[in-house]
Amino acid sequence: MQFYILAVIIVLADHISKWWIVKNMEIGEQIPVIENVFYITSHRNTGAAWGILAGQMWFFYIITTIVVITVIYYIRKYARTSKWMGLALALILGGALGNFIDRLFRKEVVDFFDIYFGSYDYPIFNVADSALVCGVVIVLIMTFFDEKKKGRTTE
Repeated sequence: MQFYILAVIIVLADHISKWWIVKNMEIGEQIPVIENVFYITSHRNTGAAWGILAGQMWFFYIITTIVVITVIYYIRKYARTSKWMGLALALILGGALGNFIDRLFRKEVVDFFDIYFGSYDYPIFNVADSALVCGVVIVLIMTFFDEKKKGRTTE
């Protein structure tokens, strides 16, 4: 149950932050947090990162529905035995739902974290995107260590 609560907290944090951006900033407006490194920039995206598949809402509806159902299945299957996997799946679930709600009601995703690495401007992202990425990274790490452990036991 705590994993679903975490997913709800992520969705709430995501939408409260997006609400603030929409209410207080014009699209394209930037607030410097760390000059030349990190800005809060009001941005909208009808696709995925880098604007990939812009305007393909039905694709995102279908994929997100599949992801949410799959993640709920895996939370029920693995969260009781692995808190880390439960955490990762809760992050993925909260992130997927956060952006899904935007796509469903706004027909676009509100993004605002804008990071520069030297002259490279990383795609602008939001709380849901951050949760998704962190969740996927944890799943990959858990999978790597699980495979490594299996390899040791078969030697």
